[in-house]
Amino acid sequence: MLSRLNSFVDNPLSWLLLAASAFALELCALYFQYGMGLEPCIMCIYQRVAIIGLMVAGLSGYFAKQWTIIKFEAFIIWGISAIWGLLIAIEHVEIQSNAGSFFYTCDIIPNFPSWLPLHEWIPSIFEATGDCGEISWSFLGYSMPQWMIVVYAVYSALFIVFALVFLTSFFKKLNK
Repeated sequence: MLSRLNSFVDNPLSWLLLAASAFALELCALYFQYGMGLEPCIMCIYQRVAIIGLMVAGLSGYFAKQWTIIKFEAFIIWGISAIWGLLIAIEHVEIQSNAGSFFYTCDIIPNFPSWLPLHEWIPSIFEATGDCGEISWSFLGYSMPQWMIVVYAVYSALFIVFALVFLTSFFKKLNK
């Protein structure tokens, strides 16, 4: 079982699957924005950035082939993106659950670093125009941020499993 998981972690196609799934989610977000007319809020934009991080991790892992250090960096990007996205989605659900409360608000302008003002460079993707507390879409009784909690929880769980298998294999190679 472990050798099967290890071969899946080393397989570039598994990394491509990570990138492709993140790309599909990004396309869904753009469809919701432009096809359905749903305005993204600041929390949506941050989750969008986390999804792009997952896409970058997947592409890095795919092109890493035998470069262990790049694969390690891809795992770090994957873990940070998945966990950060999960935390943002949880916070977004809290804002929606307490809409109208003084304590649960969100920014209007994204808090990107000054050296990476994505909302100024690509406003069609990274500009926040919606309200964080508004629930404008739901499926099976769950809002979009609630579904994103599920998505990021899956990405986080897969990250933990893949990282453990990768580290086990890496340390076995070092001990030989």
